[in-house]
Amino acid sequence: MTITEAQKTIDEWITTVGVRYFDPLTNTAILMEEVGEVARIMSRTYGEQSFKESDKAVDLGDEMADVLFVLMCLANQCGINLEDALHQNLAKKTTRDATRHSENPKLKE
Repeated sequence: MTITEAQKTIDEWITTVGVRYFDPLTNTAILMEEVGEVARIMSRTYGEQSFKESDKAVDLGDEMADVLFVLMCLANQCGINLEDALHQNLAKKTTRDATRHSENPKLKE
């Protein structure tokens, strides 16, 4: 599934199963909540914090998919094709950072 196809699929789901989109501000708050859930898993899996017993069954992939879902909802609401935006963003980074990372002494082994 392409990003464009995913946005269309989400739009169809929202307008049938989900009834309607939440307003963009609500979706922005939901996006922050979902990103926080990913951060919690990352800090407990790769950082110094430990999981609470009630958090041990979490699924990082599922939480990342929640972030992607809400981000795509916002893109749909704002009329943004994320596939096009990603291509443009990568082109910008490629031009802007053509030598930045390869010349960064902090990234050399």
